[in-house]
Amino acid sequence: MAAKHSKTPRQQTGGKTPAVGKAKTTASATTTTAASPANTASTATGEVAKRARRTSHRSIREATPVTMDDVLSLASKATKRADKSLLVICGGLSHERDVSISSGHRVQGFLEEAGWTVHVHDMDGSLLPYLTDESTRPDLVWPLLHGANGEDGSIRDVLEMAELPYIGSRAKASRTAWSKPIAKNVVRMAGLQTPHSVTLPESMFRELGVEPVIDMLLGSLGLPLFIKPTMGGSAMGCTMVTEQSQLTQALINCFAYGDVALIEQAVTGTEVSVSILEFDGHPLVLPPLEIWTPSGTYDFEARSTPGPTEFYVPARLDAKTTQAVSDAALTAHRALGLRDISRTDFIVDAQGQPQFLESNVAPGMTDTSLLPQSALAAGYNLPELYTALVQSVLDQKRTD
Repeated sequence: MAAKHSKTPRQQTGGKTPAVGKAKTTASATTTTAASPANTASTATGEVAKRARRTSHRSIREATPVTMDDVLSLASKATKRADKSLLVICGGLSHERDVSISSGHRVQGFLEEAGWTVHVHDMDGSLLPYLTDESTRPDLVWPLLHGANGEDGSIRDVLEMAELPYIGSRAKASRTAWSKPIAKNVVRMAGLQTPHSVTLPESMFRELGVEPVIDMLLGSLGLPLFIKPTMGGSAMGCTMVTEQSQLTQALINCFAYGDVALIEQAVTGTEVSVSILEFDGHPLVLPPLEIWTPSGTYDFEARSTPGPTEFYVPARLDAKTTQAVSDAALTAHRALGLRDISRTDFIVDAQGQPQFLESNVAPGMTDTSLLPQSALAAGYNLPELYTALVQSVLDQKRTD
């Protein structure tokens, strides 16, 4: 159920209005970041990539899409909700702690509104006793940790060792998606386009010298460039480089958040994000959301602060391009082996081709986050939608 090009409506059942800009009649917004020629897939991802290439397009054809009626049916099926103990894990010690806490409490509020018994726990020394004590052991866990430990598979490994069912991708798939260079290789082998890039550790600049490496980068990739940590979220440590003089500081910013930099060619296009929810293996692809910022870069400040950033749901794309972006998001979701919930970011270039940037296994769920905005614009009630996801996972009786 697609919304018109407009603001996302205020959620009627709790919460502030997400920061959404007014629809405009101008052409698609331009955002700058990464372009396309293929890199060779690494040996470490070879087998994953081969499986992805064989299965991704078949998965799109064979997976029966979820409808709003399916969501409502699952939500209405959930009975005795107060008898089930749900645990949201958030916080942690990553750079994204505050965003994680906000996400966790927003989800808690919507689930409690739907009648569930929900507890929130920080990622700290008291978590394991809480998970294993029979008096507090939850029936289902929703890990909403952003950044390291939350998205790199670590907390999911812990939950699997504790034999606790949880919402979200398994540990191995999370690790694949968490590493941006590996994820780029996997989706490229599945048929998606993704910007040409190189991956360089900080030690490379120390050992070979900053200036010689920068000269080689400029000679090989040219300008503009987009520099970001290979692992991380919320655009922390990310910088658009349009002039050679900016490159050194951009690398310093990047290495403040990680030891390895992903350096991509940058192109002009429309920045689009596609969120997917999965119910017993059947996908609900939410409307692509377009992001416009005055600077042309959706950086950390733009992500976390309501203001000049504008969101358009659905994205201001023609029908063919909209379908291509939605299909690309589902291809990435399947190829990376993701489960239950994901958000994949693209740049749609001047030729209307989606360029894969990254997939997120724990997308933000705050007031200004993209997945809730897309769901609201599609007409979904967040307590019902989250309830349907919880019920779907409970019905599967998972041990991982």
